[in-house]
Amino acid sequence: MIKMKATELESKRFDKALDEILDLFNNLENDAPIIDFGQDVLDNIARAKKKYGDKMVDEKINTVVREMLSWLELDDVKLEEEENEQDDGES
Repeated sequence: MIKMKATELESKRFDKALDEILDLFNNLENDAPIIDFGQDVLDNIARAKKKYGDKMVDEKINTVVREMLSWLELDDVKLEEEENEQDDGES
């Protein structure tokens, strides 16, 4: 068994670092899903992945969504990342 002893200064530094990590964690933004699938769809995706594997199901879903999005006129819409890239390139 390894025993470690910290000085009072080391303990204070550790406590401060831990407080900072907890503060960073508490201030993280929520990661909202791009698509809000219904629970029935999520359950069927889980079943399909269990039966056919993650990679195959991911590829099939991407193929279907890619095809569906190809029906929409989207060339005139810029994403925030694309706008930032254009702004950086103009400087």
